[in-house]
Amino acid sequence: MPALKLLLLTSLLLFTTALQAQDPRASSEQELAEVQESIRQTEQRLKQQQQALQQAEHLLQQADRTLATASQQVQQQQQALGDTEQRLQQLVAEQAQLEQDFARQQQQLAAQLRSAYQLGQHDYTQLLLNQQDASQLERVLTYYQYFNRARMQQLSAIRSTAAQLESVQAELQSRQELLEQQLQSLQQRQEQLQLARTEQQSTVRSLQRLLEEQGQQLSYLRQNESSLQATIDALKARAQQVQLSGLTALKGQLQWPLQGRLLQRFNELRQGGLRSRGILIEGAEGSAVSAIANGQVIYADWLKGYGWVLVLDHGEGFMSLYGHNQNLLKEPGEQVMAGEQIALVGRSGGQATPGVYFEIRDKGEAVNPQSWLQSR
Repeated sequence: MPALKLLLLTSLLLFTTALQAQDPRASSEQELAEVQESIRQTEQRLKQQQQALQQAEHLLQQADRTLATASQQVQQQQQALGDTEQRLQQLVAEQAQLEQDFARQQQQLAAQLRSAYQLGQHDYTQLLLNQQDASQLERVLTYYQYFNRARMQQLSAIRSTAAQLESVQAELQSRQELLEQQLQSLQQRQEQLQLARTEQQSTVRSLQRLLEEQGQQLSYLRQNESSLQATIDALKARAQQVQLSGLTALKGQLQWPLQGRLLQRFNELRQGGLRSRGILIEGAEGSAVSAIANGQVIYADWLKGYGWVLVLDHGEGFMSLYGHNQNLLKEPGEQVMAGEQIALVGRSGGQATPGVYFEIRDKGEAVNPQSWLQSR
């Protein structure tokens, strides 16, 4: 029995020793599996975050495009409304003139009829027979022919004026109805524009909240800056083909693209830790953005992080860039003059406050715009 107990005790000790020898490996394998699962979950989470970010960027671009379309439609409707109002003013003036002409022509015809009545008291045939002098007879015939011709012309003029007056009155009525329709359409477009603005602002807030939650502000800004730099580099070759005098002689005299408060200065630290390569000027949404100098449009499109962007080439390696616009009013290839309206102030590309992001580039390198713009 003791021998059996000793054998059992020995076997138990051996089993325990073997089990302890196996524990470290089993524990390591379990830890490895847990680490691998953690990596998988992290990768999955990062993938989901990236997909969510891409979806937010896509929705932002859609919102910017919808807003730009609505803005353009409102502008077109306002132009059509202005044309109709101008034509209405012309028609009212034409109607007043025709009514004056009609009244004058009626008075002239009445005078001619009175003269005809007075002549009618004499026997026209007898007058002719009483004329012994051939020249006198010819004068009487000429007078009667002139009188009849003048009366016929006056009647024709009255009929023509009456027809013109009727035509003007008909067009006036038609234009007034069109004006009412255009006013209703403009109101609808403006409501659509406001809805588009609300949707865009909501999308911007969602994107910013997502970036904050993921801690990707710096990465997002770097991607946007890289995208902008790549666009500028691609435009440099195209800009060399434009023959303009540059901006050197205008340094310190260039007009501002927009009058407004500076929200961000050149080389100032931005959210995320990057330094600004331009300035951000606050402005009323939908107000005009103007060209700082004569130039040619070499880029007009939506750019990630900057929204609707327009780039002007001024020659000699100088370019100016206008971003976060609500809508662009020029297309690539168009020539513009200093002070000409080229865009409308907006908040596209994820900008929370309406304004214009503005840069000046000299041979691709960003320079301080305030050194080139007029002092204020």
